[in-house]
Amino acid sequence: MPHDERSGVLIALAGFALLAIGDGVIKSMAGQWSPIAVAALRFTIGAIALSALLARSEGRKGFIPASPLIQFGRGFCLAMATICFFTGVFLMPLAEATALIFVSPIFTALLSGPVLKEKVRPATFVASLLAFAGVLVVLRPNLAEVGWVAILPICSALFFSFIVMGNRAVAGQGSALSMQAFMALGAAPVLIVAMFVGRASGAEILQFGWPDWGVVARCALVALTASTAHWMVYLGTTRAGAATIAPMTYIQLLVAVVLGWWWFGDAPDLVSLGGAAIIITAGLYLWRESARRAETSQAAN
Repeated sequence: MPHDERSGVLIALAGFALLAIGDGVIKSMAGQWSPIAVAALRFTIGAIALSALLARSEGRKGFIPASPLIQFGRGFCLAMATICFFTGVFLMPLAEATALIFVSPIFTALLSGPVLKEKVRPATFVASLLAFAGVLVVLRPNLAEVGWVAILPICSALFFSFIVMGNRAVAGQGSALSMQAFMALGAAPVLIVAMFVGRASGAEILQFGWPDWGVVARCALVALTASTAHWMVYLGTTRAGAATIAPMTYIQLLVAVVLGWWWFGDAPDLVSLGGAAIIITAGLYLWRESARRAETSQAAN
C-alpha cells in the first residue's frame, strides 16, 4: 500500500473513532438535559464555528448555495437523524444504537432506484435481507426493555441515507467546508424549533431548563470533535479513495462497544454482537460488490 494511501486510511480510522467518542460524550448527558436540546446546542455551536471559518476562507460568496432547497433538505434530514439518534442513545446501550445506524448504506442502495433513478442490483436485495436479519437480532432485547423507541436509530439511519443522496445531488457545488456549514446552518433552526415543541409535548425526557455548564462544555466538545472527525474522513478519502475508506467506518462500532462497556457498564451480549456482525457483513458485501462492479466497468472501458 503506497504511503499516501496508508496515511489516508489511518487518518480516516482516527476520524471514525473520534465520531464514536463524540457519541459516548452525548450518552454521558442522558438524564441531564433533553436530547433534542443537546442536539440543538451542539449544532448551533457548530453552525457558528463553521460559518466563521467559511466567512474567513471564502467570504460572502461562500454562503450562496447553488441549490438552496437541496441544501435545506440536507440540513433538515441531519436534524431529524440527530433527534432520532441522540434520543436512541439516551435510552439504549451505545453499541447497539450505533450498530443499527449501519443499515444506512442499505437504505441508500434501496432508495437510489426510486429517488435517483439508479438501477437497484440483486446484490442490494441480498444485503438488505442480511441487514434486516441483523436488525431483528440487535433489536431483540431492546424492544422488550424500552419498547418501540428502540427503532429510533433505524429511523436515524433512514435520514442519514437521505443525506447521502442529497450529498450526491450537490457534489461539486462548493467546498467541503461550505457543504458542512450549509448542513449545520440548516439543521440548527430545525432543532431549536423541535426542542421547544418537544418540551410543549409534556414528555418527561424532552423537558429542559437552563443547562449546567458541564452540558454546555460537552456540547461544545462534541461540536469540535465531530467537525474535526468529518474533516479527517474527508482528508483520508482524498488520499486513499472512497472505496478504500468505506469499510473503515465500522471502527465506530468497535469503539462504541468499548466505550459503552467502559463508561456506562453496558456489556453487549453475544446475541447482540452477532446481530451487529450480520449488519456489518451486509454492508461489507454491498461495498465489495460495488467495488467489483466499478473495477469491471473500468476494465471494459
